[in-house]
Amino acid sequence: MSFFQELKRRNVFRASAAYAVVGWLLTEIAAMAFGTFEAPAWVMKVFVTFVILGFPLAVFFAWAFELTPDGLKRERDVDRSQSITQATGRKLDFLIIAVLVGVVAYFAFDKFVFESERRPESVESAAEPANAEADKSIAVLPFVNMSDDAANEYFSDGISEEILNALAKVQNLKVSGRTSSFSFKDRDDDLQTIGKALGVSYILEGSVRKAGVRVRITAQLIETEDGFHLWSETYERELTDIFAIQDEIAQAILEQLIVRLGAGDGELHFAAARTDVSAFDLYLEAKQKIYTRKKIQLEQAIDLLDEALDIDPEYSPAYAQRGIALLMLTEDQYGTIPREESTSRAKPMFDKALALNPASAEALAGLGLYFSQTGNQEQAVETLGKALSINPTLVNARNWLANAHARLNHLEDVKRIRVEILVRDPLYLAGISNLLDDYILYGEIEQAQAVLDRVRPYMPASRTMVSWTGVLHFTAGRIAESMPYFDAAYEMDPNSPAAKSQLTRILFYSGQYERLLEMGLDEFRVYGLMRVGRPDEALQLAKETLAGRQVFVLFRVLIYQRRYAELIEYLESNWADLDAFEAELPERDGWSEHNHLGMIAYAYQRMGNEEKFQDALLRFAAALEYQRQMGANNQSIAFANAVYAVLAGDHETALIRLARAIEGGITFNPNLTDAWPMFAVLADNPGFQTTVQRMIDHMNFERAKLGLGPVARQPVLAP
Repeated sequence: MSFFQELKRRNVFRASAAYAVVGWLLTEIAAMAFGTFEAPAWVMKVFVTFVILGFPLAVFFAWAFELTPDGLKRERDVDRSQSITQATGRKLDFLIIAVLVGVVAYFAFDKFVFESERRPESVESAAEPANAEADKSIAVLPFVNMSDDAANEYFSDGISEEILNALAKVQNLKVSGRTSSFSFKDRDDDLQTIGKALGVSYILEGSVRKAGVRVRITAQLIETEDGFHLWSETYERELTDIFAIQDEIAQAILEQLIVRLGAGDGELHFAAARTDVSAFDLYLEAKQKIYTRKKIQLEQAIDLLDEALDIDPEYSPAYAQRGIALLMLTEDQYGTIPREESTSRAKPMFDKALALNPASAEALAGLGLYFSQTGNQEQAVETLGKALSINPTLVNARNWLANAHARLNHLEDVKRIRVEILVRDPLYLAGISNLLDDYILYGEIEQAQAVLDRVRPYMPASRTMVSWTGVLHFTAGRIAESMPYFDAAYEMDPNSPAAKSQLTRILFYSGQYERLLEMGLDEFRVYGLMRVGRPDEALQLAKETLAGRQVFVLFRVLIYQRRYAELIEYLESNWADLDAFEAELPERDGWSEHNHLGMIAYAYQRMGNEEKFQDALLRFAAALEYQRQMGANNQSIAFANAVYAVLAGDHETALIRLARAIEGGITFNPNLTDAWPMFAVLADNPGFQTTVQRMIDHMNFERAKLGLGPVARQPVLAP
């Protein structure tokens, strides 16, 4: 008898097949069971390993042993005439068939029953990419600098950005913004992760090698879902052909997108205007420096642009970027140039750029920023809108547009635009921060947390992410939990006005006045001086910080010190009437944390001027109603509503709103009526006493977690 026949006689093949089928079935059952009980991943790995190791053992036992009526015996001890291997083989056949029937039934049940239950969700989720903007979407990653000179990196970055701008002209194609795409520079994230982070289906990546007057550019278009390379090409040209190379790359990508997505049609041309290659080189280097938003680099960018314009005085993009750099160097931005000087120097740059190219998106964006900085918000909105219609990827322009709408108190437009920014440029920090601020304004804390959770994995070391983690803790009233985040954010960048403001704010609300006075901004330093019993210094500092919208600081100090006549005198000597005051300082931004009109109304009431009290109160009510209709819902506006209610004599509503403000993290001097004397009418109200005591208890509870003692009560001042 041959070896093969002997294997067959001993049922080795049947036993192997039976083991494989049963082993597979046990593995499926184990996978479901371990998943249900949330077993660690290693448990399943160990189970599968044992199943695999058991296979050679099963083969060995089938060969060496035989199942007899008297039990399991070694095969050599069994009389061949008494062997029942044939009967055992039939039993194994039945076992295999039974298991296979069960497997087929399981798959059929899963497909036609379970799948039918899952189908609505599966079909919907499968259909979304086919119809959604995400499917017609691309990100241009920064091309890798392969040149011998590392200083040429600005050139490879600039080439990437200009190709991105060219693709932005394709209709129905979503192009991820530069900020988000470039955030993956010098990182080793896989393309699937990048695609998920940016919300795109395709990625263009490549490299640039610049040597003397020659340049070699390699580009490849890749699907993010599976990493499939759709197209790749290498271009080697003289540098004088750089514009033609970019046209070729952009056109080749467009043709691929037309075939696969139906995105766009016709010919696509390079976004930037042609110029001398030396001027273009200087322009690219300057533009990358402008993106740093740092004073020295901005000043260097202006010098580079001046060189470019010496070479080509008719180069429109260089004028546009020079104007933008000047506006960014103002003393309240990233430089030291007075606002009036920077705007007067920037405006001719935009005028010249637009005279050379009326359709320059860069120049229109810069002009829109100029209008916003000079107070013409309506013109800013119109001009920035034109810029974005030409190049939708100009994320800074979109952010400036949202800011202009915010200054016009167009809250709905602000929120809409900032959501658009997140969609187009999901890792743009300024946009993320502003959108989170909006969500807090509208009381949409869960949405804010969702955005933070989605973005944090891609930029865990970002100061913005650290700061906003603290903000969300504070908004929930967890003052002690927020403190380490604000401290950490400030340590990461002590020169950041935002980081310093957030830290001094939490120092104020946690009653750490001495530390606040050591490093606080003017506003909170004023309040800190009042808290530690230095009112004259507080008043003097308030008078020194009245630039722009800072008048509320002085009003707060005058109310605190019961100098109602001085407040009215200052008001009436600087504004003809309340119409003029509201035109300059409209309190409709969704926060109302300054309570200008409430303080004015109370001052008129204390001075016995009932007519002007009622006028200011009606205006206060109108401002609050406008913000309510826009959806504002936060602790600051809750407190403003409490101020209004108590002034209007609605004490019950005042108590409800005051409790809402305190729940949102706001705390006050233990004697609330000192800072806000209009609440003195509630001093004997048990509900008011309970609310204030709850605030004090919460504040001391949070202070204890910070290792601080309880706040001390101060003498109550007269109204």
